[in-house]
Amino acid sequence: MGLCWSYTEDQFENLEKHTQWGIEFVEKYTKFVKERSEIELSYAKQIRNLSKKYQPKKNSKEEEENKYSSCRAFLLTLNELNDYAGQHEVIAENLTSQIIADLTRYIQELKTERKSHFHDGRKAQQHIENSWKQLESSKRRFERDCKEADRAQQYFEKMDADINVTKADVEKARQQAQMRHQMAADSKNEYSAYLQKFNQEQNEHYYTHIPQIFQRIQEMEERRIEKVGQCMRTFAEVDRQVLPIVGKCLDGMTKAAESIEPKSQVVEAYKSGFEPPGDVEFEDYGQAMKRTASESSLSNSRGDAKVEKSGNKSKGKLWPFMKKNKPPPPPPASASPSPSAIPNGPQSPKQHKEHLSLRLNDFMTSKPKMHCFRSLKRGGSGSEDFSHLPPEQRRKKLQAKIDDLSKDIEKEMDKKDALVKMKDVYVKNPNLGDPNSVDQRLAETTQIEDRFTTNILKPSHACLSITDALTTGSGQGRCYSYCVRSSLSSPDGSYTEEQSAETQVKASTTEFDDEFDVEEETMPAIGTCKALYPFEGRNEGTISVMEGELLYVIEEDKGDGWTRVRRNEEEEGYVPTSYVEVFLDTNGKGAMTYI
Repeated sequence: MGLCWSYTEDQFENLEKHTQWGIEFVEKYTKFVKERSEIELSYAKQIRNLSKKYQPKKNSKEEEENKYSSCRAFLLTLNELNDYAGQHEVIAENLTSQIIADLTRYIQELKTERKSHFHDGRKAQQHIENSWKQLESSKRRFERDCKEADRAQQYFEKMDADINVTKADVEKARQQAQMRHQMAADSKNEYSAYLQKFNQEQNEHYYTHIPQIFQRIQEMEERRIEKVGQCMRTFAEVDRQVLPIVGKCLDGMTKAAESIEPKSQVVEAYKSGFEPPGDVEFEDYGQAMKRTASESSLSNSRGDAKVEKSGNKSKGKLWPFMKKNKPPPPPPASASPSPSAIPNGPQSPKQHKEHLSLRLNDFMTSKPKMHCFRSLKRGGSGSEDFSHLPPEQRRKKLQAKIDDLSKDIEKEMDKKDALVKMKDVYVKNPNLGDPNSVDQRLAETTQIEDRFTTNILKPSHACLSITDALTTGSGQGRCYSYCVRSSLSSPDGSYTEEQSAETQVKASTTEFDDEFDVEEETMPAIGTCKALYPFEGRNEGTISVMEGELLYVIEEDKGDGWTRVRRNEEEEGYVPTSYVEVFLDTNGKGAMTYI
């Protein structure tokens, strides 16, 4: 019995160790899933930060790059990558809700159930141990009573055989023996009862109670193992559920990559609008140069001398000779300026051409700093009207500015319409609000709209002029046909006034004559002006005015300091803007021509 009991007790200890290991295994798996969830969250966060880091910034150069297919594809890839990170967040969320929370709750239930089963087992063991102890106690008592009865019987027989013993002593010994025999009989009956009871309880313990407890522990282990397997399947299903969306994200990235067009219009995008320069004419220094209106080249004796003196280092560079490129003279302080003090203005085709050397010298001394192609490529000196850019690039920039201003105007118009409707509602139903409260906001909106409308006039006019020039090849567009050559001879690639003093300038007089022989149609007047100072327009393209004289304005200042005016149908030209006071007719028919 002792061996059997020891064997059963050892199995209880083994079962207890195994079930404790099972709970620890579930805890370890829960910890594994939790760490996997944290990794998914960290990975999703890093992916989102990466996508956010490479998103194009507002009002930056990266927004302009979105016009290229590769940049748009990269932006789509970043968006798909952001969605891809969201799927990893979904994985982490599902792992937490479907596995971690469920296993955490189940571990607590498993510990409680295990404790209950082993408590019942220990209770059954304790009960059978107590029954065994009672059986052993009754057995020892029965054994002791039997020995005492045997000794009492022997003592009675000895007293009964002794003739010297009185009859009373013999009777006393007989009664003592009978009493001991009765006690032994009672102990025997008690031992028999305990033995029968123990055998019955032992049978129930080993064949009923313990098997039932073992069965409950077995079922508990089976449920634990099944739960772990179910969680492992869920662990895989969580990933499998997001695979279709992840596949769509990857398909989106592939589609974005396939949308890239290798044949880009990069040359078209950066087309400057300049025309190639004409051939350089041969100059015969053996004969005196005849400067006539039909000459095909321009020369500068001062430039020739300096070029020869410097070893012809700068020979071959051409000037970008543009109409209205010279700055206007400043207004006089007290007296009218003399003709010799006023630099040449824009040339007019209707006046007699001056001597070419005087015109070129005046152009070189009064011409503002111009940038060559290299400086334009590097950005040059920017301005609001983008005058530092080549014509084609300037047209694109102006068109983009016009589009932005148009959107702003449309937005303000919608806001104005909404305020008008709100005011009408307030007028019809004063309970909803005061109609006068809308007037201030309506006035502010109207003022903003007028400001945007005013701001769009100048770029619209400039863009229209450039477009016409590039299309027809006349007017200002022909001025761009003069381009800068040999720009690599400059250290920084810029073409400046200081460098021009040491270079030889060549230009085709044929193109020069064509510049001013184009017949333009009569332009409508867009306002009037009053001359503040007298101006002697002795140079080509200018017109002389008297102080206080009233003239018609047919073309306003485009930022170069000159205003085009007309005295009558035959006389028109440019005057310095600072010499006149301009009154534009914003409601006139002519003003609408330039919008």
